This record gives sequence, C-alpha cells and structure tokens, in this order.
Amino acid sequence: MTVQSLFLVTLVVDDYDRAKRFYCGTLGFDCLQDEKQPEGKRWVVVKPKGGDGAAFLLAQAASETQRAAIGNQTGGRVGFFLKTDDFARDYAAMIGAGVCFLEEPRHEVYGTVAVFADPYGNTFDLIQHAAARTS
Repeated sequence: MTVQSLFLVTLVVDDYDRAKRFYCGTLGFDCLQDEKQPEGKRWVVVKPKGGDGAAFLLAQAASETQRAAIGNQTGGRVGFFLKTDDFARDYAAMIGAGVCFLEEPRHEVYGTVAVFADPYGNTFDLIQHAAARTS
C-alpha cells in the first residue's frame, strides 16, 4: 500500500523577509527552515503552528513571469485553506494583527469561514469545520 501526503507548497513572493514577517510574525506560523542557497536564493519553509498539513516554501520571484504570478497563483480563486479549532479566537487575533479580511465571517453547513488576503493578494479561507465547533 502506498502512503503519500502533500507536505510542501511553493508560494511565490516578492521578498523573503517581507513574506517571512507576514507568515511568521502576523499569522504566527513557525519558520521551519531559512537556509541560504547559491545565487542569493534561500530555502524558507513556514508552517502553521500545531498543524499537520502542508507547509509553504517561500520562493522569491526571479523572473518577470514569476513576478507576474505573485498574488495570483490560483487565478483569483481562494487558493489556500487555514483550518482552525477556534474560529473566534483566531479571527480576533488576526484582526488585531492587521490581517485584511475580505468579508465578514459566515456560517455555512460545513462550518464557519471568512476569506482573508496576504500582502500579495493571495486569498485564504480561515475555516473551522462544523464538527470542530465548541459552541
């Protein structure tokens, strides 16, 4: 039997340090790696605290084609989903940290959700699945 999992997703950014400040400072992700590579590149991996899902490889754009993809890697669709066990706690903390939410929280059949954007325009759902609600 084959066991596989998605563990790393590349996110093209304009600057390693700016992206790291947002993901690790503002969102509170852990920085798992930040290693210098040849030609001024770095291997920067960030991941939500306590999560068992995939991490981001923050990749600084190195060409016009890559720069054009910054903030629009999913063609305008919500591309990333940040699962939480306490929506109200994390929503309040993110608002307090200056995260830009694009809508008010809403309650759907599957859970509580609100869309937010990173500094580049990539959109995320902050979501607490209905089965995980505490209230």
